[in-house]
Amino acid sequence: MACLVMVDLVGSTAMATTLPLRNYQTLMQEFVQVMILSFEARGGQVLQHQGDAVLAWWPLEQAGAACVAAAEAHTRAARLTLAAQLGQQLRVRAGVSGGEVIMGVVGRQDSAYGLPVNYATRLCGAAQPGQTLLCDSVLGYVPHLPTRPYEPLHLRGFGDNCRAHLLQPLPTPGPRAADES
Repeated sequence: MACLVMVDLVGSTAMATTLPLRNYQTLMQEFVQVMILSFEARGGQVLQHQGDAVLAWWPLEQAGAACVAAAEAHTRAARLTLAAQLGQQLRVRAGVSGGEVIMGVVGRQDSAYGLPVNYATRLCGAAQPGQTLLCDSVLGYVPHLPTRPYEPLHLRGFGDNCRAHLLQPLPTPGPRAADES
């Protein structure tokens, strides 16, 4: 059982048309690298990235870490210094799903197959910029995270009235006291 996170950069096509190609390439490389490192720092493994989207997985029991990584992706993208230097404001959307997948290697790269992969992609596509949508199967593993029901969705291949939950902003940890370790 796996938890999958899909993160997509919003508006990258517009950036590609307005930025010099070399600047756009460098920005996309930095964005993808930051997402990869962020997901790995939370225990995830990136399965693939293409252009401006990154797909990663965690064991379903670690759905909390996956959701935190998805939430952090918004802040990390918004804080990319290169984007600010190029006059760009980066916003992402994310989808998180869970369930049974089959893992395998294709072309020396780990891959996952199963409905949760497609569902994470569809949730990501349905999310508005700045949002992270979770499916029901993930919600049971993260009761401590702030969520609220989202409007019923029509997701291609999954039908009408798909239930999703909006991950609310996570509390930011306050400054640590000097004697905390």
